[in-house]
Amino acid sequence: MTLFSDPSRTDAGNDSAADGPDESLRRSLGVGRRRFLSTCTAVAAGAVAAPVFGAAPALAHDRDRGRDHDHDHGRGQVLVPADKRGIILYTVRDATARDPLASDLPSGFREVFKQLSRHGYRQVEFAGYRQHANAPGGADLETVQGAKLLRCWLDDYGLRAQGNHGFIPGSWPLTEADKDTFKKHLEIANILGLDHMGTGGDPTGSSYRADWDVAADKWNALGAIARREGVKLYTHNHDGAYGFLLDGGPLDDQGRPTRSSGIRKLEYFLKVTDPKLVWLEMDIFWAHVAQYKFHTYTAHDGSTRRNVFDPAGLVARNNKRYPLFHAKDGVVSTTNGMGYDMVPFGTGVIDYTTFFSRVGERNYHNPMIEDDNSPSATDPAQSLREAKISYDNLAALRKRRR
Repeated sequence: MTLFSDPSRTDAGNDSAADGPDESLRRSLGVGRRRFLSTCTAVAAGAVAAPVFGAAPALAHDRDRGRDHDHDHGRGQVLVPADKRGIILYTVRDATARDPLASDLPSGFREVFKQLSRHGYRQVEFAGYRQHANAPGGADLETVQGAKLLRCWLDDYGLRAQGNHGFIPGSWPLTEADKDTFKKHLEIANILGLDHMGTGGDPTGSSYRADWDVAADKWNALGAIARREGVKLYTHNHDGAYGFLLDGGPLDDQGRPTRSSGIRKLEYFLKVTDPKLVWLEMDIFWAHVAQYKFHTYTAHDGSTRRNVFDPAGLVARNNKRYPLFHAKDGVVSTTNGMGYDMVPFGTGVIDYTTFFSRVGERNYHNPMIEDDNSPSATDPAQSLREAKISYDNLAALRKRRR
């Protein structure tokens, strides 16, 4: 079966002061004074009580990070630069949730960061801030002090946090409680150094234009709050968001439209949201599922029309709106209704060489490896092992020579 073809933030600070105990520690960590004072000093002072398991961290500046050059031994241009290779921690959620007292495998955020850094990753995207209660820092790091501890570990292992699938208020208009919680998450985002903060869901599950208009109003308002805090707000897609909008034709018995102009829901969302306030994260797997599923629609005049979705084309037309990707792969499935079964990155049939070549802007986009199925009930080492396989395949992508 052949499916449709796919047509740093810089730390400021004065490092010239005379060395003291804190200064020596800061230099040994290899971090700037402002970042050190805002995170590690507070944690070291006892802001978070954290038992330590395992050896001391291998510091980022002491490791050979194996930087890729723009062209590698005549193999062509690297499509995803080394400092843009990331992973969403949902992929290794079993490892962060693992009890360190019951396993010798990496457990909790600190040890998982260490292992991902060893694999070569430079970026992570959070999927919440909870881990096993016996891991350093305890179960819930969704606090200011917990964020400071996470930031120390990220810095230790040379990792950059690039996003989070976290809290988006359910209320609209916003309640004061939801607004306060949202602002707390923005504060956490700034401690972690996130340029972006988002959600794992679509702006709305509706197919009706009126509901997408409401969603746009809400996201513009949330985006304005986030912008004032220096953070870009993004929404993440599944396949349904790239289905066709119902925006015309005969009305049903509830007065809702039943036919489409052929515009897709997230394409409409892009048009009615402010590009200075709202960004998107394309899940490339689910976008290809949408390509498989949503290729015909009933037009306002009742005719059936064909329109095959082009994920890379949509990004290329709206490049700056897509700072983040989820990079997950799939093999062909003719039985599950989606066209693909999820597999580790680089072991499937989605043509990522063509996708990344077409969208370009390789120093702007941040691809995050994801595989929902990596955790295994019978093989506790599987998710981190597959994270390494995925990293190697992402790093190996090269632009084809013409």
